[in-house]
Amino acid sequence: MNFLKKYWLGLVVGFLFFIAAVMIYKKLNPKELPPNLVVGVGRIDGDLIALSSKYPGRIREVSVSEGDSVHRGQTIAILESEEYSAQLESVEAQIKAKEKELKAKKIQLVITKETLPEDVKKAVQSINVLKAMLKEIEKSIDTMLKVVNQDEKDYKRIKNLYSKNLVPEKKLEEIKLKLETDKNSLKSLYDKREQIIAKIKASESSLKQSTSILKRIKALEEEIEALKNVILSLKANKKQIELIISNLKINSPVDGYVVDKLKNKGEVVSAGMPIVTLIDSSQLYLKIYVDTIKNGKIKIGDRAVIFLDAYPDRPIPARVVKIAKRAEFTPKEVAVREDRIQRVYAVHIKPLKPQPLFKLGLPAIGIISLDGKGLPKSLKDIPEI
Repeated sequence: MNFLKKYWLGLVVGFLFFIAAVMIYKKLNPKELPPNLVVGVGRIDGDLIALSSKYPGRIREVSVSEGDSVHRGQTIAILESEEYSAQLESVEAQIKAKEKELKAKKIQLVITKETLPEDVKKAVQSINVLKAMLKEIEKSIDTMLKVVNQDEKDYKRIKNLYSKNLVPEKKLEEIKLKLETDKNSLKSLYDKREQIIAKIKASESSLKQSTSILKRIKALEEEIEALKNVILSLKANKKQIELIISNLKINSPVDGYVVDKLKNKGEVVSAGMPIVTLIDSSQLYLKIYVDTIKNGKIKIGDRAVIFLDAYPDRPIPARVVKIAKRAEFTPKEVAVREDRIQRVYAVHIKPLKPQPLFKLGLPAIGIISLDGKGLPKSLKDIPEI
């Protein structure tokens, strides 16, 4: 104890001298960055989403503020349009009117058909039956013509054989009888066809007396079809207007948060005018700048880590996802190797997993490994930037 009391001042001075010597040594011999690593300072960035309406309208409600978190499908703003609402009411009124008109036409058609004379109805039915019979007779005639033609060929062949005494006379008489019988059947079919044609003409003659009624029925049927098409067209128009009105409700396409609230309740916006600006929190990345020498060595997909200032011992695994094709002047907040470097390239480093700690504009340090090895576990492992 006496020794400490006697030499305490010398010990303190010696300790301070040692500390100063260590600091001077570190200053004169700074850590060197391994040649396979590229380090850069930047800020957390992301692609902004300007949320707007496809159609013009007045903002009825904006349910978010700057900095609010949003989820996919959440309603961000609701617009209203008196013009589209009026169009919808007009179309709905037209549909109701046309449906009433269609109902009246159908009733009129039923009444008109019921007032059609009974003999006209029978004539129409008779004509349809006779035309069906005529069609069958025509088929039978066609078949019998073929039979008769074959009979005539057979008769000539048998007759020639008979003349040479190659077949008996009985065979010739049989084929001759068959030919005459088939000819008679064919003649009978021709007679039936003429009778049916005569009956059809008679029925059509009596039907002419009510031609005006039949024309009226036909006209009513055409009017009904036309009204159905008009109603279908109006319903399609209604569906289109309803779709437009539904699109006046603007929903978030991503999970993220609000960067800017550009419009407020009561303001009128045109189609495509942004109302709020969002950012997808899962798509945030670190944007750093590297000089032309280092840029030539970096490749898309290179492994990297990101360090936030608040967590210097927590490396965030990441990869290079984008390298700028064109150089730009060095931003003021970017540290570069030498003051003579005037142009740098932007490099985007994206974490392998979405990071809840990331905020737009947050400063961070990115370290890229050119060979996939030697990435640091802490900022203490690399020289100060």
